[in-house]
Amino acid sequence: MKNILKSILTLSLIIVFSVAVFSQSIVGKWKTIDDETNKAKSVVEIYKENGKYFGKIDKLFLEPGIEPNPKCVECEDDRKNKPIKGMVIITDMEKDGDEYEDGEILDPSTGSVYSCKMWIEDGNLQVRGYIGFSLFGRSQTWLPYK
Repeated sequence: MKNILKSILTLSLIIVFSVAVFSQSIVGKWKTIDDETNKAKSVVEIYKENGKYFGKIDKLFLEPGIEPNPKCVECEDDRKNKPIKGMVIITDMEKDGDEYEDGEILDPSTGSVYSCKMWIEDGNLQVRGYIGFSLFGRSQTWLPYK
């Protein structure tokens, strides 16, 4: 009887752990790392609204001497000349299995808007922005932000 109870308990723990690992959500705060300089650029808060996922810039890591409240001067939509801090840069992402896709991501430094795909790998958020097919684009690894 003890062995059966131990087996049930072990199996239950495995199931709980598996569900926790495989159902990680992108909701939360993520530190963005520039794929060219490997420096922290910002903190993006990802949230869910009406069944879709969005992300806004919560904090900027600015080099000394940089404008303390930069604006998106290169943006071509309604975000043009708006402050980057607080700006929604991820829109309309939808969960599809372990990935989030079919949304867009804005690079505020260039004003470029890309199709986007995201997934969690080893506790980090993998972000892929691309034009057309996912072969042409950029990838970044964002770290959990506490």
